[in-house]
Amino acid sequence: MNIQEFIKLAEERSSIRKYSDKEVSREVVAQILESARIAPSAVNFQPWKFLIVTGDKSKQLVRASYAREWFATAPMYIIACGNHQEAWHRSFDGKDHTDIDIAIAVEHICLSATAAGLGTCWVCNFDAAKLKADLSLPENLEPIAIIPLGYSEGDGDARPKKRKSTEEIVQWLEE
Repeated sequence: MNIQEFIKLAEERSSIRKYSDKEVSREVVAQILESARIAPSAVNFQPWKFLIVTGDKSKQLVRASYAREWFATAPMYIIACGNHQEAWHRSFDGKDHTDIDIAIAVEHICLSATAAGLGTCWVCNFDAAKLKADLSLPENLEPIAIIPLGYSEGDGDARPKKRKSTEEIVQWLEE
């Protein structure tokens, strides 16, 4: 893959908000999870755990933490959890890198899902405390993001992307 092919893949990735009920094979999910497994993390501590939610009871618990109609159309979910005790903390100020590490792994999931013809959407606006309690997660795991995963229905209700120009986000320091 060259840089232009990667940029095309990144442009194709969008937040899908309408899923078909077509089943996603375990083999494809395993390949997507492999992309998360190999994601970089600070000091390679890998402070993550990914919960794959496919059972009806568990899906209802996940949906109860984010009650949106579109969200309920996903056939499965990946819950990206972080373990702050296992994460690297910067020595100068104690900054915890759990969320950064999770974000990198989740983007690997989203890009590889796009490459596999699947749709995803980052969901962070959910009731994390409710989800943690409902799924009986251990004290050390924090649910950080939920990624609905499936084949999009029609256009998946994808929205046009609005991005700032390169000039607005890049500053060269050449002195």
